Amino acid sequence: MIMQASQWTTEIIVICGVLAIAAAVIGYVLAALRQGRQIGQLSMQLEQAEQARASTETQQQSLQIQLKAVEARSHELQIEEGKLKAQLQASADTAARLSTELYERKAAGSDLQVKLDEANRQHHESARRLEAVQAGARGLQEQVTELRGRLDTSTTTNAALQEERDRLKDALASEETRAKVAETAEREAREQLNEIKQKLVEHAQAFDALQARYQSTSNEHAELGTALDKSEKQVAELRERLAQAQATNEQLHTDRDRLKDGLADEGKRAKALETAERDVRNQLLETKEALSQQVRSFNELQERLNVLSSEHTELKTTLQKREEHFQEQMAQLADTRKSLTQEFENLANKIFEEKGKTFTQASQTSIDGMLKPFREQIEGFQKRINEVHDASLQGNTSLNAEIRKVLEIGLQMSKEANNLTSALKGDSQQRGAWGEAQLRRTLEMSGLIEEAHYEVQSAFKDAEGRSRQTDYLIKLPDGKHIIIDSKVSLVAYDRAVAAESTEECQLAMAEHVKAVRKHIDDLASKDYTNLVGMRSPSFVLMFMPIEPAYIEAMKHNKDLFEYGYKKGIVLVSHTTLIPILRTVSNLWMIERSNAEAREISEKAGEIYNQVCTVAERLGKLGGTLNTVSNHYNDTVKALAGKQGLYGKVERFNKLSAKVSKTLPALEPAHMDFENERLVLIVEALDEAPEPADDLPQLIQNSHEGELLPQA
Repeated sequence: MIMQASQWTTEIIVICGVLAIAAAVIGYVLAALRQGRQIGQLSMQLEQAEQARASTETQQQSLQIQLKAVEARSHELQIEEGKLKAQLQASADTAARLSTELYERKAAGSDLQVKLDEANRQHHESARRLEAVQAGARGLQEQVTELRGRLDTSTTTNAALQEERDRLKDALASEETRAKVAETAEREAREQLNEIKQKLVEHAQAFDALQARYQSTSNEHAELGTALDKSEKQVAELRERLAQAQATNEQLHTDRDRLKDGLADEGKRAKALETAERDVRNQLLETKEALSQQVRSFNELQERLNVLSSEHTELKTTLQKREEHFQEQMAQLADTRKSLTQEFENLANKIFEEKGKTFTQASQTSIDGMLKPFREQIEGFQKRINEVHDASLQGNTSLNAEIRKVLEIGLQMSKEANNLTSALKGDSQQRGAWGEAQLRRTLEMSGLIEEAHYEVQSAFKDAEGRSRQTDYLIKLPDGKHIIIDSKVSLVAYDRAVAAESTEECQLAMAEHVKAVRKHIDDLASKDYTNLVGMRSPSFVLMFMPIEPAYIEAMKHNKDLFEYGYKKGIVLVSHTTLIPILRTVSNLWMIERSNAEAREISEKAGEIYNQVCTVAERLGKLGGTLNTVSNHYNDTVKALAGKQGLYGKVERFNKLSAKVSKTLPALEPAHMDFENERLVLIVEALDEAPEPADDLPQLIQNSHEGELLPQA
């Protein structure tokens, strides 16, 4: 029994050991299965991370494609910038050529100015001679003043002196006529000659005053005759000096007119060149402005592209760092996985070596303790992968938004460029409207006014009754017309500018010349000059608003201008059209000046007639005043004269005590108008250094009995 009990106990122990081993194996299997599920989950997470990385790489590739498209667009903009710079250089060369011609014209003008200065020097020398003549005239004025003082005391008339006065008056009148002729011949020296003429007029006035007073002179006849002989000699000397001065001034006037004509021609040429240079500079400024605008837009796009490139580089660097970190974490995960596998194997061996330890709970606790750090690392790694993925998505979203903006701007610029290209190349109506707008701007720059100086789309009819319309009809002052039609040839010229080889450029220029010839033929077929009511020359101006296209066409085909001229078409551009329009504007200015001069002439005649009427009325008023004065003086004599009533009624003052008033003193009115008129003339001469041109006429009127306006 004891042996059976011990055997049973041994069997129980063996069974328990087997059960323990089976339990341990089952626990190990369960732990291995659980660990396999966790490893499967980690593998799925790794696959998701790989997919996210592949998606990120795909997005990077798409971004690189978009960046390449932006770089291609930038290259196209650089090519367009090169073209614009070439056009700008051509405009600058044209401006330099015009500046050189303008400098040469200015040099010729400087030579003419030197000649004009020499003529002015001779003129100043003549002026000094005239001053010497004026000094003699002033000496004569002093002598005349002395004679006037002596003549103030004269009261009797001298007939012989009256004859001498008439002779001197005729001589002075002829001298005044010569002075007027000298004034007309020498307009530039009018002030100096006018001063001499006015001095002579003063002498004439003084002599007239003296001669008017000579009627009351008799006692000093001999002295006055001697003085007048001296005056006559001095006047003869003045005549000789004045004749010499007139001859010199006429020669100077001829030289000055010749120099002025040459200088005016050179000035017109210089103004035409300056106008052309100003137009070229305006076009150059507009081209520079457009180029600078495109350069600014290109620079902005380049800056934004640089910013996006830098951001893309930063994101790419960050993504590479994150990928490296991800690879490091994957390596750490692989190492951890390998170490865990090794630990699991060691643990299994240890469990099998311990044989019978029922360590299900202990094994579970140990496995949980060992897997907990691994689980924490896996969770942290998953969290980090999610953060990296979110950041990558946000960066890609912002980068896509910026690239989309750049693409939108590029598309907008491309659309605007296409619109402009289609307007100037494809759509002939818009191209024609643009050419007409340029022509209108040129007309306004030249000072012409719509409806007054030119008309737009004027309607006429030909000999067969068909309606015709001209683009622009320039009006001339004499009722004649000039026809201008705008034609734009750009397509072939643009190809010539963009050509990369000489052969392509030559072919494009040949097409450009052909297009210009077609415009000439079309315009000649309309026969504008023979329309009903048209008063224009036998040619039409064909305006080409693109100056480089005009110049290149003329260079490529030397006979193009002659070809158009034979058909009655004259090719013009801004440079050649503006001088024509400025000439038309000057013609209108001259016409307006002539109209104003005619109006002034008519008004002057009316004013002169009114002055004559006033003078006649003043003469009648003077006669009436003389009559009234005579009646007044007779009445005063009757009252206050020696035999008047004053003496008879004076005794009444002594006889009556009621007298409270005294008789007023009455004097006859002094109405010596002739003497007063002469005094007023002398005072006017003393006060006015430069008498008016109409003073001799007023003196003549005073001899005829009219009153001076000053009186």
